[in-house]
Amino acid sequence: MSMVRVEDVWKTYGTGPAAVTALRGVSLDVPQGELVALKGRSGSGKTTLLNIVGGLDTPDSGTVVVDGHDLSSLDEEKLLALRRDRIGFVFQSFGLIPILTAAENVGVPLRLRDADPAEREERVGLLLSLVGLAGHAAQRPAELSGGQQQRVATARALANSPALLIADEPTGQLDAETGHSVMELLRAVVRSEGVTALVATHDNTLLDLADRVLELADGEVVEA
Repeated sequence: MSMVRVEDVWKTYGTGPAAVTALRGVSLDVPQGELVALKGRSGSGKTTLLNIVGGLDTPDSGTVVVDGHDLSSLDEEKLLALRRDRIGFVFQSFGLIPILTAAENVGVPLRLRDADPAEREERVGLLLSLVGLAGHAAQRPAELSGGQQQRVATARALANSPALLIADEPTGQLDAETGHSVMELLRAVVRSEGVTALVATHDNTLLDLADRVLELADGEVVEA
């Protein structure tokens, strides 16, 4: 079954001579349980596509179906619930809360759901172990390396057991070796958690870890 289905999606920002068309009739299908990499230069439309799939932006036309839900048919409350419960986001900027420990950062989504404290503690411990940071639970972001912070961010994205993980240049601020380890982590997470992942990257050395690679150029899918 498809986790993500995008059909003939167009998106333009601005009007008149200053208008920029970010997506030009993009169509793609991401089956459940796959890690699909989106490659392309800066400005190719990768982030716009991820934002639309994640319900953070809306297309001018076309259809986007995520986890069986046509996003255009959801009101803001239902869209918020879908993002909270079924989609996890990992961004280039780690977005961790500086005053919270690694464990507390991972637990934030569970607190927002009013999860049982015992359940929350168990899930946080499991996720920190999954990303190899069980021994760093009490450390704050400033006490962690860039790679460790991205691992905490990945664990946080998985807190609510999402069906879809969206990662936008998750290795962009990391050195090559650390970036490769983070991509390997995403690969392992897809396998162990049964998650579908859509990952944007411009680093060709990471593409061999994906099940499938799609290339965007000037807002169009040009290669599969």
